[in-house]
Amino acid sequence: MSVEPSVSVVVATNRSGPFFDEALGSVALQTRQPLEVIVVDDGAEDPAAIERAAAAVPRARIIHRRAAGVSAARNVGAAAARGDLLVFLDDDDRWAPERLERQAEALASHPEAAASYCGMRSIDEHGQVVADADQRQVPDALSIARRSVGIILPNLMVRRSALIAAGGFHAGMRMAEDLDLILRLAQLGRFVCVPEALVDYRAHASNTTGRHRELVAGIDRVLQLHLGLAEDAGREELAAALRESLQKNRRFAWWGAARAARRRWSQEGPVSAAGELGWAARTAPSGLVDGAARQLIRRLRRRG
Repeated sequence: MSVEPSVSVVVATNRSGPFFDEALGSVALQTRQPLEVIVVDDGAEDPAAIERAAAAVPRARIIHRRAAGVSAARNVGAAAARGDLLVFLDDDDRWAPERLERQAEALASHPEAAASYCGMRSIDEHGQVVADADQRQVPDALSIARRSVGIILPNLMVRRSALIAAGGFHAGMRMAEDLDLILRLAQLGRFVCVPEALVDYRAHASNTTGRHRELVAGIDRVLQLHLGLAEDAGREELAAALRESLQKNRRFAWWGAARAARRRWSQEGPVSAAGELGWAARTAPSGLVDGAARQLIRRLRRRG
């Protein structure tokens, strides 16, 4: 008789924000309960508040430590975990009750896979859906390098053995550290998709999504690092895929700048808005032309 793999949940946080109770509550409601929930307090100002929230979750334990960043905190949680499979919960996201069950089943059915990812919706600070899930199965590691679908840490379940083999999170990275890990994991085994929307990723002003300049720079650093490694190893297909991903990041720079410019125009006026567009022009000059060309091609295809 085969033994079902056990699941450990790691929550790295430095705050007890307005969404923390809901995030932990979604773990407590899972149809397949985790072996443990490890909450890593990364130097929070109010550790007692984190303890109160964690007390409502079965099998939760807390590790208090001095602030060292989210990557280091996740490594601490992963090192303390006993489960065969690891899932990392951000303190402002939430899960559907079947999340752990469905992804654990997918990995049990595909022992060659290093990780599983699921459908992920975007929600606002009120919990309203602002973007539906669009994840689908990718065929290979090159598609992951191109970032063909949305695979990020919030919708990932990874084998603990694969995380160890990949070397864990890069402790010096504060932005796009999950992309760095995912690119390394993709070289170890396939990723299995569970397309149902099982994760709600919360986009709000204080999370990474709102810090578009830092995120663009972080993604660029990670992709340039992996591109250099691929070129040194003579892996031209992988290098080409990473170059595509870099160009996608340049388009994202303009998308983020345009969104910020609209907000700044209404709040601060045209000078502030122009500053956002100027940043995009300096950071990603080819992103505007490339993005406009792609929009034109899509429109022509719809008409034709």
